[in-house]
Amino acid sequence: MSGPYFIGVDVGTGSARAGVFDAAGTMLGSGKHDILLHQAPGDIAEQSSEDIWRAVAASVRTAVAQSAVDPGAIKGIGFDATCSLVVVDAQGAPLPVGEAAERNIIVWMDHRATEQAARINALGHKVLIYVGGVISPEMETPKLLWLKENKPDTYTGAWQFFDLADYLTWRATGSLARSICTLTCKWTYLAHESRWDPSYFEGIGLGDLAAEGFARIGTQVVPGGTALGTGLNAAAAADFGLPAGIAVGAGLIDAHAGGLGTVGARGGPGSVESRMAYVFGTSACSMSTTWAPAFVPGVWGPYYSAMVPGFWLNEGGQSAAGAAIEQLVQYHPAAAATRELARSEGLSLVGWLAREADRRGGAAQLPQLVGGIHVVPEFLGNRAPFADPDARALIAGLGMDGGVDTLVGLYLAGLAGIGYGLRQILAAQTEEGISIDTIVVSGGAAQSPLVRQILADTTGLTVAATDADEPVLVGAAILGALAFGNFADANAAMSAMSALGQTYEPADAARAWHNARSAAYRVLQYAARGVRDIR
Repeated sequence: MSGPYFIGVDVGTGSARAGVFDAAGTMLGSGKHDILLHQAPGDIAEQSSEDIWRAVAASVRTAVAQSAVDPGAIKGIGFDATCSLVVVDAQGAPLPVGEAAERNIIVWMDHRATEQAARINALGHKVLIYVGGVISPEMETPKLLWLKENKPDTYTGAWQFFDLADYLTWRATGSLARSICTLTCKWTYLAHESRWDPSYFEGIGLGDLAAEGFARIGTQVVPGGTALGTGLNAAAAADFGLPAGIAVGAGLIDAHAGGLGTVGARGGPGSVESRMAYVFGTSACSMSTTWAPAFVPGVWGPYYSAMVPGFWLNEGGQSAAGAAIEQLVQYHPAAAATRELARSEGLSLVGWLAREADRRGGAAQLPQLVGGIHVVPEFLGNRAPFADPDARALIAGLGMDGGVDTLVGLYLAGLAGIGYGLRQILAAQTEEGISIDTIVVSGGAAQSPLVRQILADTTGLTVAATDADEPVLVGAAILGALAFGNFADANAAMSAMSALGQTYEPADAARAWHNARSAAYRVLQYAARGVRDIR
């Protein structure tokens, strides 16, 4: 095996993963290392960049060892990561974003800046049309404003504010270049005009960043996969156990790497423009690409070149998806005993429930298995299409039966609720002229055939998966291959390194039932909004 080989690194909410791939997208080795997540009341979520870097290094070393390839034949590395805010001082050391000195990351799911986001939205600045009209507390400018108002020493002492993917490429190369993906999707950078809008920052109270010429948040902005600096620097090479100088590509947000690894895959139904990338993990992200900008209320974007160069991106999704299902099933009285049973069989509770649902007929038996249980799984708000961070989950139809049957039903009702939420995003996009015929899935929760069939049935669209077990890692590896120059462009890389595999068609027999359940889902959403302010 002479190569070239490429490494993809994916940093999610709970772990860092790495994979070694050949130029055809075949994964030859992988590694995974958990990362610490600190959560506290008030929707606080923090992490440490040092902890994450250690996890990345351990994952890379494991992946390379497992692959048995010559490290000298590895020619490119790509990184993706959650859209979390990293704060460092002039020495690159962590600056605290909360109470603990080592925690210098406000995680994407942290909603501490909800009040700041509301104030920003009240101003109605024109840049907000590129985030669906409403900025989210999950984005970076509300978080920066929160830091300035609540942690002024950290804010003023910061040398750089990074999106996590950009922090990783800086740590790997020393380059301060930022990705078009991160800055456009989460920082209000106007990629189609190649500029920041100073008036936005001045209006919301972050005028100092504009006055500095945006030096602390990014002055060099490049497409994902652009080769950075002189490649892997000596310190990072030592951490990874690799030669220095390996090409490092500008990164992507993790979900967008999943999109890069799926929407342009060769074969199967649909095209880049008619496929929606749906990354189903802790959260869920839905991404559609168009040649012309489409403005969809409540759906983030349109973002120019944020995922596939030259295309506009619309990004929706659910702030809690896999995490919502895990939270949901904990409420059932049979959860504790069933979790112990699952553990004895080497399964997670959710994994055990998926297997049990399949044993009972799977998606085809949903009406019988779910019964009258309805779930709106908005535990962390509605990201799209209502852009409502204050929305919360609602469960209806529970009785006194505390057995496993109703636990399986609750689990399946939650999955259906995820599907109905996706259906709403699709409907909002259809109203603005975006036509989707195929949903291409990736992410840990989407590996289940049961989940894929439920998504097909609830949305009424074809659901496809790639041949790769780890399409997000494939997307990251594509960035490394582009940095090395192994392909002419992203379209060629996507087609060469990814292929569609199995497809799932919506079942005609389930259509009427899901239509009725989807209507009930909307009624429950309205009810939840109507009562949430009653104290």
